[in-house]
Amino acid sequence: MATLADVAKKANVSKMTVSRVINHPDQVSDELKQLVYTAMEELEYVPNYAARALVQNRTQVVKFLILEEIDTVEPYYMNLLTGISRELDKYSYSLQLVTQKSKNIGPYDGLIVTGMRDREVEKVMAGLEKPVIAYGENRQNVDAIDVDNRFGAELATKHVYDIGFRHIIFFGINLLEEEFMRSRLTGYSEVMKAHDLIEESYFMKNSSRIAEKKALDILSRVREPIAVICASDRMALGVVRAATALHKRFGEDIAVTGFDGVFLDRISSPKITTVRSPVIEMGEACAQVLLKKINEGGAKQGSVLFSPELIIRGSTVIGRE
Repeated sequence: MATLADVAKKANVSKMTVSRVINHPDQVSDELKQLVYTAMEELEYVPNYAARALVQNRTQVVKFLILEEIDTVEPYYMNLLTGISRELDKYSYSLQLVTQKSKNIGPYDGLIVTGMRDREVEKVMAGLEKPVIAYGENRQNVDAIDVDNRFGAELATKHVYDIGFRHIIFFGINLLEEEFMRSRLTGYSEVMKAHDLIEESYFMKNSSRIAEKKALDILSRVREPIAVICASDRMALGVVRAATALHKRFGEDIAVTGFDGVFLDRISSPKITTVRSPVIEMGEACAQVLLKKINEGGAKQGSVLFSPELIIRGSTVIGRE
């Protein structure tokens, strides 16, 4: 069995440096971490996390609390959980999925919360003594990880403007009181204002069926080319179905964009131009930030916004898949 001293010798660093890489990786440069990780892998060294957890009074358990409906057909949360689990696994942490009622059942070191509405923050945080971070923008000063929602909506709106559309409407989720939705609406609005275009927004449940019904009503009355900026791929899927039913030509009569870029954008025909969020990487960041917060005794970490990517496909450009 390789020892910590063996790893230090192999990496040509001190035992203290190896210990710091294992216990406080945020305090070590990427170059040093890579040296130590490579040595650990070559020597098949496994840190004794159980002993460390006992000494530090840790459980090696992180809980993940989901406060919104999960559609089992859409693997958005599977991507997020993959990222979280991948990072936690490096430090021998277990991940437990919990509900609002069970979040306080059993010991744990930290909590990741997603789907937490601003009006629910006090209720969710009540009685929590362990470090918490949120997946999703918020206005309640809770440490958070999210995509840059405003910039993503700007990318989509600029895109349809650049390809010639001037009647551009916004389909939003009826959660305007939530920060992520306000940010996506703001991104759309800022581009419209910059080009002196008339804003037109509709809000509804995040449902492809409801978006399809609304789009059928609007598109059947509109004669000029129109672009629909959707706050989710799920809504965009419904708009694409409506446009297809009305024999609209994508890229000419209509352009449709979505948001998220996880699975649903690719099952549509044509495929949906979308604002892709790096969900797996965001999941990894959730774990990284929470572990750092745990190691720093619950110290404030702030918020991190990931840059989105516009993926252009056939729902906006002729000839694309």
